[in-house]
Amino acid sequence: MSISYKPLWHQLIERDMKKLEFRDLVGMSNTTLAKLGKNEPVSLEIIDKICTKLECSIQDVVEIIN
Repeated sequence: MSISYKPLWHQLIERDMKKLEFRDLVGMSNTTLAKLGKNEPVSLEIIDKICTKLECSIQDVVEIIN
């Protein structure tokens, strides 16, 4: 199984939000943003912050691919 943050990127496109604006809104580091961009695992705490700031569910941020 692998992780994909494709739903997150669709959320940002729909909101016309740039990645750096998103990073600042959530309060994450450049390293975490890079991990998201490479579909690497990030902490559930970060996912929770993203969902809270974007007012969306976890399914709107991450998907698991078999």
